[in-house]
Amino acid sequence: MAPSGSRYSRERERMVERQIAARGVDDEDVLEAMRNVPREEFVAESLREFAYEDSPLPIEAGQTISQPYIVALMIEAAAIAPGDRVLEIGAGSGYAAAVMAQIARRVYAIERQPELGRVARERFERLGYDNIELKVGDGTRGWPDAAPFDAILAAAGGPEVPDVLLEQLAPGGRLVMPVGRNRESQSLVVVRKTGDRRFEQTELGAVRFVPLIGEHGWQDLTARAPAARRNEDIGVVIRDAAEALPALDSPEFGALFDRFGDARVVLLGEASHGTSEFYRARAAITRRLVEHHGFDIVAVEADWPDAASIDRYVRHRPALAGAPKAFQRFPTWMWRNTDVQAFVEWLRGYNTGKPKAQQAGFYGLDLYSLNSSIRAVLDYLDRVDPEAATVARQRYGCLTPWSKEPAAYGHMALTSGFALCEKAVVDTLQSLLDRHVEYARADGENFLDAAQNARLVANAEAYYRAMYYGSAESWNLRDTHMFDTLKLLLAAGGQKSRAVVWAHNSHIGDARRTEMGQVRGELNIGQLCRQEWGADAVPIGFGTHGGTVAAASDWDAPMQVMPVNPSLPDSCERQFHDAGVVPSLFDLRPGQRDALRERFEGSRLERYIGVVYRPDTERWSHYADSELSRQFDAWVWFDQTRAVTALAEGHAQGMPETYPFGV
Repeated sequence: MAPSGSRYSRERERMVERQIAARGVDDEDVLEAMRNVPREEFVAESLREFAYEDSPLPIEAGQTISQPYIVALMIEAAAIAPGDRVLEIGAGSGYAAAVMAQIARRVYAIERQPELGRVARERFERLGYDNIELKVGDGTRGWPDAAPFDAILAAAGGPEVPDVLLEQLAPGGRLVMPVGRNRESQSLVVVRKTGDRRFEQTELGAVRFVPLIGEHGWQDLTARAPAARRNEDIGVVIRDAAEALPALDSPEFGALFDRFGDARVVLLGEASHGTSEFYRARAAITRRLVEHHGFDIVAVEADWPDAASIDRYVRHRPALAGAPKAFQRFPTWMWRNTDVQAFVEWLRGYNTGKPKAQQAGFYGLDLYSLNSSIRAVLDYLDRVDPEAATVARQRYGCLTPWSKEPAAYGHMALTSGFALCEKAVVDTLQSLLDRHVEYARADGENFLDAAQNARLVANAEAYYRAMYYGSAESWNLRDTHMFDTLKLLLAAGGQKSRAVVWAHNSHIGDARRTEMGQVRGELNIGQLCRQEWGADAVPIGFGTHGGTVAAASDWDAPMQVMPVNPSLPDSCERQFHDAGVVPSLFDLRPGQRDALRERFEGSRLERYIGVVYRPDTERWSHYADSELSRQFDAWVWFDQTRAVTALAEGHAQGMPETYPFGV
């Protein structure tokens, strides 16, 4: 069998430690098998760099290779032991069969797709897995000629456990498969044969698998007659539900969103961090909500200190002496672009002449600004309590070696086995909060800013440690920080305060309705807002089919204007594109456009482009399964879009010297 030593061995070990063992899988045979099977050999060569990510991956014939944790969980649940005979239904790439073959005496695998069966056989032969037998056929019928089996695992979800499979279990045998009333979501069940025609069943929790197609599973929808497909033409439903959007610079554009004016929080998304139409649309909607509905908080997916300098500008407060210019950290174009510049100027104009209590502020929710936030806390304490500033400098001194490269601190904390700076940063925050009455009396206007920076440092310290324990933990810490910041802003503003949030679709759409929450265990701001405020939290997603986008090919690489690939045929975006609608608003709330809502309640691919865009690996790196109409309350569609225009170095013509984007 394939040796475990390779250039991927370190990633494989980290996968086992952080994604599998850390989640409670403790069967040593399973963990050792996961260490030994080279997952990179079971995906396309172009996707090998993603082989040990905590997620499913695309394979041939439009199918997927399961998330590593799910593979390990199912094998452990099946209690596979040395000497066992195992049946796998839905061999796919062959990865799970290879893992089981490390433990069991013999594995029998059935694959419905001939192409996948051929490729899997070639892999088994090349990698030396000689105790696996594979055939192409209907897995729902099992493999009667090879029965009975000590364990049966199905890598696809059916409406029920087929009796024919239960009949092929040996006494004491175990069957593990996803079961659900619909094709999109299931519960993972374990069935144990306790006697002749006697079985015990337990559930392990919600999962999402492809449908189990066959005689004893779901019908193959792709085989239905063209006439039936025409009767279900989703394009008609989309066109009927579309509300055409006026021009972005028309006052009528924002008026279409008056229906959301009574919400406590309106969350405005984007399908990329570099698309002009998304920024301009969010600006138009926000202007309407601020002017006509009393929203007074604009909270964005940006670092708190950078946004604070913008807030000072739009509310006509003097800039802090020596404060660095805003948004100098990668990706600069995300906020240093002409569309944001235009909105900031509008917000400054709106606030002109208004009392402070009637002004709208601009705030950052994110936590990447470790160095800037440390400096902001110390500058504040220097002004109000020099003695406390001395203590804070000593405490923050722990982080000084890593303040410019905080990810290196996370690596150090992991390798040394303890959180070296955790107590120091938490103590600084607590000291600041303990004296809030005294500090507010001395410099109340800036206390919120200082306290938030201290809170940010504490959370950032935890975030950079969490980065090395798995993507879900660090993601959840970051989004929880952003949500907590939003709650603090609303609390500071009083009961009548209301907020508009600008963040990526992946942050503002309800994570429970996406692969993020259902597969990777991630939460986000949108989910937390719905849990906190219910219908008073309105997430609005944005999408596009093609055009151009401002992005980088890798983290910290230069910005490029890149063409956006046409959306994939089976994606949400392609359905809207094929419907041929103009830029439109789609109201997805219950009772509004229920025919459309029903069509998008099931799982479809949705595209997510961040600051990094990799068109060559787009299916894996930029798409995820999502239930669009459950994820968002509304969807804003622009078929063709263009990249934002980044601000050039130096001040724009006529820009005042106090303008925060100047360099």
